[in-house]
Formats: sequence, structure tokens, C-alpha cells
Amino acid sequence: MEKLSKVVGFWLCATIIILGLMGCDRLINSGDVVARVSDGDTLVVKDANGKNVTVRFACVDAPEIAHTNKEKQSKSSSDRNQFSWGVKAQERVQQLVQQGGERVTLNITDSDRYGRKVAEVRLKNGTFIQQVLLQEGLAKVYRPYLNKCPSKDLVQQAEAQAKEQKLGVWSDTKFVNPWEYRSLYKK
Repeated sequence: MEKLSKVVGFWLCATIIILGLMGCDRLINSGDVVARVSDGDTLVVKDANGKNVTVRFACVDAPEIAHTNKEKQSKSSSDRNQFSWGVKAQERVQQLVQQGGERVTLNITDSDRYGRKVAEVRLKNGTFIQQVLLQEGLAKVYRPYLNKCPSKDLVQQAEAQAKEQKLGVWSDTKFVNPWEYRSLYKK
């Protein structure tokens, strides 16, 4: 019996060492792999089957980015302002995703009319991407769907902090809220 427990103990220790050397995240699913950051509040992940899934960030609305050539060449100050902040938000999301090893954990809360999954998005270390964007003034709380946001207190607090400190879009008196921009300028 003692010999059997020594053998089992040896193999248990060997398995733990091997898993440690390999990196457990190779064997245990540690989140969805990010295929692309589309803008400041949307990304594409590969699901477990390798299928691309578009994910819209719950709770927030980030500034728009230019999508068409016409938008990219626009001389309109409202377009340039919106797109400038949109690029900053997109770049920050890309930076966060890279810091997180290109993996995120999704808490899917809904689907939208475009077929995207709506989710709270966290890095594997627990960093809540929406909270970071709000704290840095690179997004605003999207109140029409706040009731579907499990972390609504957290996001409102993050936004209030950025607003008080006049960070990001809160420092820009010419900034137009993304939802207003879409309804006024994207017809």
C-alpha cells in the first residue's frame, strides 16, 4: 500500500510540474480569443468552434470611427472630432486586449438588432474593459440599456469619476455623444 501511494504521489507531482511548464491556459479554456477590435465598443472573438462572433460592449457607447472612404475624407469638424476620439477608444481597447494575452471573458447579457452578442468584457486578470474606457473618458454610459447591465453601479461610478476629473471626452466641449452623433450626422 505504501509503495502504491508513493507511485501515485510521484505521478501527481510530475503532472503538476508538466502542466506548470506547459502553461495551464493551453489545456484549460481561459477565455475567447480576440480576432479583431472593430472599434471602441465592439470586437470579434473566435468561439470554441472557431467561428467569429461579433460582441458589442454592454453598458457603454464609445465614440464612432470612420468606416467609409467618405467618412475618412470628411472635413467636417464634428466628424473629425468624433472619429479622433473613436480612434483613441479603439486603440485603448486594442492595448488592453494585447495586455490580456488576446483573450477575454464574456458575460453575455443580450443580443442586439444586428445579431451581435452584447456582453460585459473582462480580461483574464479580471480587468473590466468597459470600466477602464469610462474611467479614462473614452466612452460614456449608454443609459437606454443600463437595466441590462449587471455592473451598472460600477460603470456609473467610473463615468462620474472621469466627468469630475474632466478626462477624455469630458475635457472636450465640442464632443457630441455617440448616440446623438449617429442620429444627427449619420443619416
